[in-house]
Amino acid sequence: MAYTTAEARQQMLDDLAGAVDEIGVALGALGAAYELLDEQSGDRLEAELFRPVQVAYGRARRTHAAFAERHGLAPRAFEPAIGGRAAADARSLLDAAVEALEETDHRLAEIQDSMMPVEVGDAELRAGLAEARELVGALPGRARELTRVLGR
Repeated sequence: MAYTTAEARQQMLDDLAGAVDEIGVALGALGAAYELLDEQSGDRLEAELFRPVQVAYGRARRTHAAFAERHGLAPRAFEPAIGGRAAADARSLLDAAVEALEETDHRLAEIQDSMMPVEVGDAELRAGLAEARELVGALPGRARELTRVLGR
């Protein structure tokens, strides 16, 4: 069965939504971890991870919304995942953020590697995907570094 252009655009939008959701999971985990850290570690987490993840989240959401609008598709509202693991320690929350960011990068790579952004996407979509992926790419390493020095 062949995809129509509209079906392919909707599938791409849904795939991008999955990546945005993963960034939201990372954002929620980082927010919960911040609450468990001392002031110095919390400030470092905010500067090195939380703010960059917020930027990536905003960019990915804008890319999703703009693509939906340009092609007459239904937009979707996104909310960062609320940290339901309040009893977890900061390290495990940072690990959860790393997993979510790695999954985001994987999902964005799959979208980029498929031919759909070229076949049914547009230049703005491709630029947004590339920017979101670039923003997310370095964050797991930063999170691991922060986790490594916690408590020292």
